Amino acid sequence: MPDRLSIADLIGPSSVAVGFGARTPRQVMNLIADKAAQNFGLNPVGVLSALLEREQSGSTGLGRGVAAPHARVPGLEHSRLVVVRLDQPIAFGAIDGQPVDLFFALLSPEDSGVEHLRALARISRLVRREDLRDQLRRAADADAIRFLLAQGEATAA
Repeated sequence: MPDRLSIADLIGPSSVAVGFGARTPRQVMNLIADKAAQNFGLNPVGVLSALLEREQSGSTGLGRGVAAPHARVPGLEHSRLVVVRLDQPIAFGAIDGQPVDLFFALLSPEDSGVEHLRALARISRLVRREDLRDQLRRAADADAIRFLLAQGEATAA
């Protein structure tokens, strides 16, 4: 991922889902795969498989109600992001044992290395901020979430 792309640049026009009623991690991963297919022209089955395979090696639950599922998938030129806010948190095996309601799914090209890790680090730094997490949970819609992420990254720079 080139450094010039912000987190907001990685989000597709409709790759933010707000108020989704998932009850299981698999349902969330299915939604992420569907959003990736719609927004980035990816194969949803391939995305789902890559995300589930990564999750088997250890939960991507960061704590404080946040998870960052991620995978390298074919068909991308640069990293992309799908954001999901659930209506109710679900168990996701987060490191602090708390349920998760905010998902930041990073999808990167198969050959990405450092770029993928840098993007994950940027997401992690951003969602560490309690004020931003609270604002994301209260945001009225997907556009508000995109705005908050862009604003949050700009103020962190």
